[in-house]
Amino acid sequence: MRTALPIAAVAALLTLTGCSPADGPGGTDAKAGATPSGTPGSALAAVAELPVKKRGSQDGYARNRFGSAWADTDGNGCGTRDDILERDLENTKHRGKTCAVTSGTLTDDPYTGGTIRYQRGSSKVDIDHVVALSDAWQKGAARWEPRKRIALANDPLNLIAVEASANRSKSDGDAAAWLPENQGYRCTYVARQVAVKKKYGLWVTRDEKAAMSKVLDGCPGEKLPTGGNPTEAPERFTAK
Repeated sequence: MRTALPIAAVAALLTLTGCSPADGPGGTDAKAGATPSGTPGSALAAVAELPVKKRGSQDGYARNRFGSAWADTDGNGCGTRDDILERDLENTKHRGKTCAVTSGTLTDDPYTGGTIRYQRGSSKVDIDHVVALSDAWQKGAARWEPRKRIALANDPLNLIAVEASANRSKSDGDAAAWLPENQGYRCTYVARQVAVKKKYGLWVTRDEKAAMSKVLDGCPGEKLPTGGNPTEAPERFTAK
């Protein structure tokens, strides 16, 4: 039969282990929906740092609040859409000596795993905002200065070439509402969403954070992506 420790002995043990009676279930560290910390530099660790709030209103949202589509914010002479096509497609061809991509192949489409031929003007390839602009609007972007919204809309970190119908089925869903059918890409996809939200200071809902954590728990070593453009577009760009 196990004998209970005297109260003094319990207190001494807690002191030695660095714990307090409030730690653990029901204590100050046992927060509802707490996210595992993950390893430093991992997407899982970054999830824990994302602020959690309720979804805001969609009132006032319009695509032009994020500037004209595919603005050349990095000043390389090419629109953002062509930059991403050139990055993500194989065997690209161009219109004359311009950077306008006229054809190419999307191999191992992130959302479906298929291979898709891109043909300008009749394409089954979309450029997706990994964090949808409408979702961003409802989670902080409505309060931003226009140049920050323009930066988000054209940041390569937030853009990938994908199969068009899969992109449209996603609409503006967050991780709690939609994940790619290609399960092998889910860790990478969610890690990129986390990276974008962290970079731009966007919040997540409780359900969204739980969905992100669930995916990344299965790949705790998934690195948090970095890079992309500055979080403010140059002064020459404007939006409503």
